[in-house]
Amino acid sequence: MKRRLLKKQVNYIAGELFAECVVLANVVPGVDVQKVDELMVAILHMQDEFISRISHTQPGNVKGFYKAFRTDFQAQVDALIDQISNLH
Repeated sequence: MKRRLLKKQVNYIAGELFAECVVLANVVPGVDVQKVDELMVAILHMQDEFISRISHTQPGNVKGFYKAFRTDFQAQVDALIDQISNLH
Protein backbone atom coordinates (compact mmCIF):
# COMPACT_ATOMS: atom_id res chain seq x y z
CA MET A 1 0.00 0.00 0.00
CA LYS A 2 1.20 3.48 -0.78
CA ARG A 3 2.11 5.70 2.13
CA ARG A 4 -0.27 8.41 0.93
CA LEU A 5 -3.22 6.01 1.12
CA LEU A 6 -2.14 4.72 4.50
CA LYS A 7 -2.02 8.29 5.80
CA LYS A 8 -5.54 8.87 4.47
CA GLN A 9 -6.75 5.76 6.30
CA VAL A 10 -5.14 6.89 9.55
CA ASN A 11 -6.72 10.34 9.17
CA TYR A 12 -10.12 8.82 8.38
CA ILE A 13 -10.10 6.51 11.40
CA ALA A 14 -8.91 9.28 13.70
CA GLY A 15 -11.62 11.56 12.31
CA GLU A 16 -14.31 8.97 12.96
CA LEU A 17 -13.13 8.46 16.55
CA PHE A 18 -13.00 12.24 17.06
CA ALA A 19 -16.52 12.64 15.63
CA GLU A 20 -17.79 9.97 18.00
CA CYS A 21 -16.39 11.98 20.91
CA VAL A 22 -18.03 15.17 19.64
CA VAL A 23 -21.38 13.39 19.45
CA LEU A 24 -20.92 12.02 22.97
CA ALA A 25 -20.10 15.44 24.38
CA ASN A 26 -23.02 17.19 22.69
CA VAL A 27 -25.81 14.62 22.54
CA VAL A 28 -25.48 12.09 25.34
CA PRO A 29 -26.62 13.49 28.70
CA GLY A 30 -24.51 12.87 31.78
CA VAL A 31 -21.20 12.34 30.00
CA ASP A 32 -18.11 13.77 31.70
CA VAL A 33 -17.11 16.42 29.17
CA GLN A 34 -13.62 16.76 30.63
CA LYS A 35 -12.93 13.06 30.02
CA VAL A 36 -14.27 13.39 26.48
CA ASP A 37 -11.95 16.36 25.90
CA GLU A 38 -8.97 14.37 27.20
CA LEU A 39 -9.89 11.49 24.92
CA MET A 40 -10.14 13.86 21.93
CA VAL A 41 -6.63 15.12 22.69
CA ALA A 42 -5.40 11.51 22.90
CA ILE A 43 -6.94 10.79 19.48
CA LEU A 44 -5.13 13.78 17.96
CA HIS A 45 -1.82 12.68 19.51
CA MET A 46 -2.34 9.16 18.18
CA GLN A 47 -3.02 10.54 14.72
CA ASP A 48 0.12 12.70 14.79
CA GLU A 49 2.25 9.81 16.04
CA PHE A 50 1.16 7.37 13.35
CA ILE A 51 1.33 9.88 10.51
CA SER A 52 4.87 10.71 11.63
CA ARG A 53 5.75 7.00 11.72
CA ILE A 54 4.51 6.59 8.15
CA SER A 55 6.65 9.52 7.03
CA HIS A 56 9.78 8.03 8.59
CA THR A 57 9.82 4.43 7.39
CA GLN A 58 12.77 2.37 8.57
CA PRO A 59 15.03 1.49 5.65
CA GLY A 60 15.99 -2.14 5.23
CA ASN A 61 13.11 -3.77 7.06
CA VAL A 62 10.11 -2.18 5.40
CA LYS A 63 7.88 -5.25 5.63
CA GLY A 64 8.58 -5.67 9.36
CA PHE A 65 8.11 -1.94 9.92
CA TYR A 66 4.62 -1.93 8.41
CA LYS A 67 3.64 -5.13 10.17
CA ALA A 68 4.59 -3.57 13.52
CA PHE A 69 2.87 -0.34 12.45
CA ARG A 70 -0.42 -2.10 11.73
CA THR A 71 -0.27 -4.06 14.99
CA ASP A 72 0.46 -0.93 17.04
CA PHE A 73 -2.19 1.12 15.23
CA GLN A 74 -4.88 -1.53 15.71
CA ALA A 75 -4.04 -1.86 19.40
CA GLN A 76 -4.20 1.92 19.86
CA VAL A 77 -7.52 2.20 18.01
CA ASP A 78 -9.00 -0.67 20.03
CA ALA A 79 -7.92 1.01 23.26
CA LEU A 80 -9.50 4.31 22.19
CA ILE A 81 -12.73 2.56 21.21
CA ASP A 82 -12.85 0.90 24.63
CA GLN A 83 -12.35 4.27 26.31
CA ILE A 84 -15.12 5.82 24.21
CA SER A 85 -17.53 2.98 25.03
CA ASN A 86 -16.76 3.34 28.75
CA LEU A 87 -17.87 6.99 28.67
CA HIS A 88 -21.53 6.08 27.96
